[in-house]
Amino acid sequence: LSGILLIALLIIQQPMVWLVGAFLYGLIGGAIYTGRFVLSCQEFPQFSATASSLTGVCSFGGNMVFNAVLGLAADAFGFESMFMHCWRLRERVLDLFEKTTGGRVILSVVKVGGVVRDIDATQMAEIIAVLDGLKDDYTKIMNTLLTDTSVKNRTVGVGHISTEDARSLSMVGPFARASNLPYDVRSFGKGAYGDLADFQPIVATEGDCYARVKVRCLEVLQSIEIIKELAAKIPAGDIEVAVKGAPADGAQACNVLEQPRGECYYYARGNGSKNLERMRIRTPTSQNLAGMTVALKGCDLADVNMIILTIDPCISCTER
Repeated sequence: LSGILLIALLIIQQPMVWLVGAFLYGLIGGAIYTGRFVLSCQEFPQFSATASSLTGVCSFGGNMVFNAVLGLAADAFGFESMFMHCWRLRERVLDLFEKTTGGRVILSVVKVGGVVRDIDATQMAEIIAVLDGLKDDYTKIMNTLLTDTSVKNRTVGVGHISTEDARSLSMVGPFARASNLPYDVRSFGKGAYGDLADFQPIVATEGDCYARVKVRCLEVLQSIEIIKELAAKIPAGDIEVAVKGAPADGAQACNVLEQPRGECYYYARGNGSKNLERMRIRTPTSQNLAGMTVALKGCDLADVNMIILTIDPCISCTER
């Protein structure tokens, strides 16, 4: 990751520079939630900062990876039973989303100034209990996927991207990390990520389809542990602050956040009115498309869908 306490990513501590755009950008593709846009430009109460980071991580692990990596990848090479098991687990995460945000996929629980819903101790305990149970089931499915001979035959050595290519093409996210490029915005320690006892990006050296699947599979388990640690540290207090006014002429803000597919860059500039002068979002897919063409070069036709799914491009949030 947008999820149960929501928006897996960080709060940059700088003044709010606009009041408009949050709802609009909640509609730009399912993976770019309103909260991530708001987080990039607004100073939050401490509760909201931690809660927002928590939710994003849950989306990171529960929604995106179950959906794109295990589920769709399994479907791509005909592992239908695993495809259905992944969807079954995903429903348990979406149930948490619904109970804490009111939505299952498009969540929009964050707003300029904070979050719209509190999470009490009972809900928090339920979240942890569900994730603990889900972790055991997920680990069994993941181990089946990563050790299955048919899966390895379809993924090992296929769609290779070298570390040099990943670096020169500015690839981001788990697709870069699968080529031994350990770049992860969460390592910057912004927001609640700075409260973690330790964070190390998960990397692989092989750079093929199997490595990309493995990295994203392991990031689900990492996300569960991050959620549990942040849940134990979430403070009591206000969940929002009052925000009035409009951005000054020339006021601007930018931020980078780690989304499930990698680094996402946000930029906005005000002009003294309620309307923004400029709003720019550079999605992770726009950074990874060049690497996908390298992975596809010279491959067998039967491997095209597997290579594309392990790189997981979101065309809807890139071509808009």
